[in-house]
Order: sequence, then C-alpha cells, then structure tokens
Amino acid sequence: MKVLVVGANGQIGRHFVKLLSEDPRHTAIAMIRSEEQISFFNSLNVESVIVSLEESVQEIAAAMAGCDAVVFTAGSGGSTGADKTLLIDLDGAAKTIEAAQQTGTDRFLMVSAIHADRREQWGDEIAPYYVAKHHADNILRASGLAYTIIRPGALTNDPGTGKIQAGENLERGPIPREDVAKVLHHALASEQLHGKTFEIITGKDEIADALNRL
Repeated sequence: MKVLVVGANGQIGRHFVKLLSEDPRHTAIAMIRSEEQISFFNSLNVESVIVSLEESVQEIAAAMAGCDAVVFTAGSGGSTGADKTLLIDLDGAAKTIEAAQQTGTDRFLMVSAIHADRREQWGDEIAPYYVAKHHADNILRASGLAYTIIRPGALTNDPGTGKIQAGENLERGPIPREDVAKVLHHALASEQLHGKTFEIITGKDEIADALNRL
C-alpha cells in the first residue's frame, strides 16, 4: 500500500514513517514543509514531497496522486495561536480530505484527540484545538471515505510499551507517541476499523488485541 503521511516530520509522523519503511507491505511518501526536513526521510530511503497544508487542495492532491491511503498526523503545535490551529488542524485536514476525494484515495486515517466529541471536557485554554479536531473529524465522517479516527490521550515522549486501552469514551490518560504510531500502523490495513472512531491511552492489552475488540 502506498501511503501519504501528512505531518510526517512531526513526532508521531516520524515514528509512523519509520514503521512503514520497515514493512515490505507498504511504501511511505512523507509530506513535509521544507527541504531542511528531508534528511531524516532520506536516511530511511523514504520519498519526500514538500507541500504546506496552507497551500491549495490541488497541490495537496498532486502530492497524493497514486497513493492508496493517507494518514493525517499534522498539527500546528502548541506554540502557535488559534489562527494557525484553525488553518492547519481544521482547514488543512479539510483540504486533505477533499484531495483524497478528488484523487480516489479511499483509505484515510486521522489522528484526533481524546474527548473531541465531548465539549464539556474542553478547557478554555485549548478550546480552539478541540474545535478544530471536532469539526475535522465530522468532515471526515461525512466524506464517504473509508476512514478511521484515532483519538489519543495526553501525548508523551516515553518509550512505547506496545500496550493500550481502546474504546469510545475513556477517561483521560497518557500514551507515548511511539504507541500512537504503532496503532496507526496496525489500523492502516484493518478493514474491521473502517468507519470507526475510538480513543486510546496506555493500558494492559496488546495493541492488536485491543483493536480487534473494537
């Protein structure tokens, strides 16, 4: 499967691209923002395309041409304001979904956020982030694409454990970015997870077992 990874240079994106580079079933295409980010992907023998999510749908579609799947792991980051959050996390996701529809790239995996459907759980400080994730998820669910929406808890840089809890309405909890990437890798080719939205935190179950019970 040829997979366009949007936000490939992010921390989850890098873990995920590395997993794809080691899996003979898949070929990764890393969508990045600048030439300075290319060296990491060259070291993995992974092709890169330089396209910003603030560019047009047509430019994103050109990067996606010939792909079987797209994985959206992009985000504006915690240091940006609400304007960039809406431009990247919401409109960037919406443009990527539109590009997938135009190119016939049917499989679409989205990295969202825990409790993105529960407004009562959103704090004022990060409300723009949750607004973006909530509406991007809804656009994807209405798109007609074979989607999977993964909503991780608080992201950490701890080493992955390979063990998670997965469900529709979990209590908040942490999860290493490395384990989020492993969940994406497992979910990519799982038809059982088409049309599913679920939350993940660190737990006691092996990733495959937790996802198979969804």
